[in-house]
Amino acid sequence: MHQRTIEDLQQDHDFVTVNPHAEKRTRYVLFLTIVTMVAEIIAGTVFGSMALLADGWHMATHVVAFLITLFAYSYAAKNKANAAFAFGTGKVSVLGGFASAIALGVVALMMLLESVERLVNPHQIEFSAAVIVAVIGLVVNLVSALLLKDNHTHSHGHSHSHHDHNLKAAYMHVLADALTSILAIIALIGAMYLGWLWLDATMGIIGAAIISIWAIGLIRETSPILLDGSIDKTYSQAIQNRIESDADNRIVDFHIWHVSANHFAAIISIVTSDPKSTHHYKSLLSEFDRLSHITIEVNQCHDKLCDH
Repeated sequence: MHQRTIEDLQQDHDFVTVNPHAEKRTRYVLFLTIVTMVAEIIAGTVFGSMALLADGWHMATHVVAFLITLFAYSYAAKNKANAAFAFGTGKVSVLGGFASAIALGVVALMMLLESVERLVNPHQIEFSAAVIVAVIGLVVNLVSALLLKDNHTHSHGHSHSHHDHNLKAAYMHVLADALTSILAIIALIGAMYLGWLWLDATMGIIGAAIISIWAIGLIRETSPILLDGSIDKTYSQAIQNRIESDADNRIVDFHIWHVSANHFAAIISIVTSDPKSTHHYKSLLSEFDRLSHITIEVNQCHDKLCDH
């Protein structure tokens, strides 16, 4: 007989970022990447270009990254109502982004080691053919970037601030591909016309450094979310001030943490001499739209503790 009341009091646990259009376009990019990856690895090996070979192997790790992206979308959607996940699967997308960032770091390390080896022991390069394949790779990278960019900037969740780290990681992998293609072309042309064979390996080192910076940035962005990082101090303090400005309320325990990239949960324990319903305290926080799940505990004090 309390079913209606129970349903009204239950809170949503679906914090999954919904972006089906991006998932579809990621599949297109995956196909393009696989085709170009095979072409560049073969060409880099045959023509002896480190920059081209590095770009090909770089794409190989991006294939893995895109598979992670697609798996994260699928897994999060299929398990969003699974009771085994206390706050849903909103962090699966973030975990996909973190895993892809690690893949970027591995790519950078591989490029660095191989480039240093080529710098010490230069290899002969068949420039003309290598440049042609590198240009083809760049075109594919730019097309892929355009496919993902629109979705990267217009992803949809159900908060006002949308961050799809899964898609962002895929987009960064494509940008990294484009960067290494550009560096490969510069290196090949420089070596072909100026005789600077060392430029090929040097560009590989520069690319590794830039990709490392991107990877570290994405790791720093996703790690706090995966580790239940809290909200910024200004927002947190505003919440506390709103609660404590009402009557003689005092907050005795206060926790806010990420349940997805875009959503936060809060547990707030209040002590007051005049307890009201939890609905009253939640209504005080109605303007704080970044809070998607709020649990309120109200304790009555019978002495002057509330005044301190």
